[in-house]
Amino acid sequence: MADFSGRSVIVTGGASGIGAAVAREFDAQGAHVAILDLDGEAAAHVVAGLRNPGFAHAADVRHRASVDQAFAAAIEALGDLDILVANAGVSSMCPAVDITDEDWDFNFGVNARGVFLTNQAACRHFLARGTKGVIVNTASLAAKVGAPLLAHYSASKFAVLGWTQALAREMAPHGIRVNAVCPGFVRTSMQARELQWEATLRGLTQEAVFAEYIAQTPLGRIEEPEDVAGVVLFLASDAARFMTGQGVNVTGGIRMD
Repeated sequence: MADFSGRSVIVTGGASGIGAAVAREFDAQGAHVAILDLDGEAAAHVVAGLRNPGFAHAADVRHRASVDQAFAAAIEALGDLDILVANAGVSSMCPAVDITDEDWDFNFGVNARGVFLTNQAACRHFLARGTKGVIVNTASLAAKVGAPLLAHYSASKFAVLGWTQALAREMAPHGIRVNAVCPGFVRTSMQARELQWEATLRGLTQEAVFAEYIAQTPLGRIEEPEDVAGVVLFLASDAARFMTGQGVNVTGGIRMD
């Protein structure tokens, strides 16, 4: 694993799941990490367990004022910003014909607008500083192939990949790299909720749905947040210095292109 000593990292949605695993892995490799999350108390709890001095701040990534305030506070606390992991995400589940305006706006507000606002804030900082920076966005397997009962979620994550590619092209001349990870079935609180929703909507047991997840995964197990964190750190490292605009599958083989 790369050495991130002295590097400053912001992780959104870092109070649990993939974000918390990413924050802990960066910390283990010497970075100073700021966690921005809607649940500021949970973010502070994760930061309290880090080895290096970190920072926690409540932020709603759907709103520019909240993002700008949180970024300013985090950069002041860290002293700089080198890497952004835009990981905050939500989901809800229902048939496409039953999606409400509220469900659509909720998914796009966090998953797409949140990536837009936080990426923009990071790029503005990198450009003003005049040095290189790195962004890694959390997309999804559902950003590569439409997911039944998750049409609105899929659409928001497809938007993340489109944004990632376009921003990568614009920022490349400035030495700023922008990539995304596309996780599959990851053992998180979000997946636990989706498991319950899908079982109810399909008239199956949660055990049966979970078995389907495993059956679809060639590597034969459920994905752990740490599986994603390792790829995020790779993309943020100099080992990936010639990679930008990529949506990297981290699915245990479910998606191979």
